[in-house]
Amino acid sequence: MPDNHLLTQDARPLVNAYLAARPPEISEHTFTNLFVWRHGRPVFYREIGDSLVFLVQDAAGGTLLFGPPVGTLTIREAATALGEKFAGVVRLPIGLRDQLREAGLPAQADRANADYVYRVEDLAELAGRRYAKKRNRIKQCLASHRCEYESLTENLIPECIALQEEWCRLRNCPQEPGLCHEFTAIGEAFTLFREFSLIGGAIRVDGMLRAFAIAEPLRPGTAVWHFEKAMPDIPGLGQLITNWFARHGLAGFEYVNREQDLGIPGLRQAKESYFPDHLVEKLTTLPPDSPPQFTPNRSFCI
Repeated sequence: MPDNHLLTQDARPLVNAYLAARPPEISEHTFTNLFVWRHGRPVFYREIGDSLVFLVQDAAGGTLLFGPPVGTLTIREAATALGEKFAGVVRLPIGLRDQLREAGLPAQADRANADYVYRVEDLAELAGRRYAKKRNRIKQCLASHRCEYESLTENLIPECIALQEEWCRLRNCPQEPGLCHEFTAIGEAFTLFREFSLIGGAIRVDGMLRAFAIAEPLRPGTAVWHFEKAMPDIPGLGQLITNWFARHGLAGFEYVNREQDLGIPGLRQAKESYFPDHLVEKLTTLPPDSPPQFTPNRSFCI
């Protein structure tokens, strides 16, 4: 990609300026998300006219537009500018379907990467019959343990990292490339937590830190919830960190984007069980059997 630039921390002011001028709809378009996942999916960027585009490579070395251009550039104009290496578009909001048609590109639904968007109030209150099971799990946790919520600060990060390492050992992360990439991304997020002005919360259970969550603003009124971990040996703790982080950490937002289910059945069921307000549906130009844009590198895992 000779005309493109590998995303590094030096690009953060430029990227954030573009995203502030045109707030993103998709969860992928925050500098945090683009940067912390770079070990598994290197991201490039390029300015074209008054717009910024993010790019990844496909398995054959072609250039994929990663999400919509940030600016007035159309998909067809981006394809022309990228030239013969242009291989398609991924993570495109469904509202831009007509732009794919104008560019002569196929449009495939990408359900696995649709973002789940919730009303923060729903997660913070868990009101009504539909959330009865969640409330019961939380009551079980609180009846069995002394639980305390803390805002995530730099002082808590070593404990959060230790928790993540313990969780990864239990889940045998080295055997699952996706979990290895997530392990590295979470580590990056903790390293850059203060610099990137991230939002976090944690829960102590009987004095020990046993759950955490990390988010940041996505667009006015909406946060994006990047990561969450709760130790699985404490029933109800996963529901509790969701509830308390929404109530205490995200109180200033109306909505929260909790990202994708990646087509994983259990993750889809879990996300649907919190009754999203809506999905940010996405399109891809790639066929359904295309290989993932992540590299199967386990070298960064615990």
